Amino acid sequence: MELLHSGKVRDVYLDGDDLILVASDRVSVYDVVLPTPIPGKGAVLTQLSLWWFDQLADVVPNHIISSDVPAEWAGRAVRCRRLKMAPVECVARGYLTGGGLAEYRQTGTVSGIPLPPGLVDGSKLPEPIFTPSTKATEGHDEPISFTEVEETVGKEEAARLRDLTLEIYRRGADLAAERGIIVADTKVEFGWAPDGTLVLGDEVLTSDSSRFWPADEWEPGRPQRSYDKQFVRDWATSTGWDKQAPAPEIPAEIVAATQARYIEGYERITGLQWPPA
Repeated sequence: MELLHSGKVRDVYLDGDDLILVASDRVSVYDVVLPTPIPGKGAVLTQLSLWWFDQLADVVPNHIISSDVPAEWAGRAVRCRRLKMAPVECVARGYLTGGGLAEYRQTGTVSGIPLPPGLVDGSKLPEPIFTPSTKATEGHDEPISFTEVEETVGKEEAARLRDLTLEIYRRGADLAAERGIIVADTKVEFGWAPDGTLVLGDEVLTSDSSRFWPADEWEPGRPQRSYDKQFVRDWATSTGWDKQAPAPEIPAEIVAATQARYIEGYERITGLQWPPA
């Protein structure tokens, strides 16, 4: 197999006409890979994605072919279709936090969408919004407006990207809410199959691509407890790190706490025990 790409978290191999997508235990924050892995993280992300792909099968086709991968990657890798990937990151937000909150505080908008005054960290939005960003090969992804998405992929495809992103978010948020989890926001990626079908790729509704909050602890106006890598972001920020490489080593207690949050998020959302039988 040929290594096509090694990303911050995933490695992509070519195997005949298929791709093998391997999720590592690497963790990145602020677009920098930290030097300390989170054991088992790649497997949790892969298994959670597979569960969500099944739940969303009637919403949008996905790139999964099978879990038939070399033994050394079992549980953390999937065999996928090759797609022509959309050149934008598709983000849906139902709650205000993170980069969206920072933009709102400056302009009262997120990706050009006006929001009501007086919102705070963790506020629920009147309705979910589509807040796309660039897909940077180096450096940081930057927020863009829907008009810029239209200019990049055309009006019809931009509308399909927006509508599918919001439907995936709504379906995921509704299902997670039944299990006591708030999906604050999520990022998804799409690509086009050779016949022009728009296909969901990469990962979906995982602890790396989404913010998961326990609903019974939600309290707007402060940072929320989470089942995602926000815990590592907060720790990294607390060290005084300047968000530039190299990043600091993660202490053992932070590694263990992060691992526990990923597993708890998986178990609460899926209703399954970790590790899978």
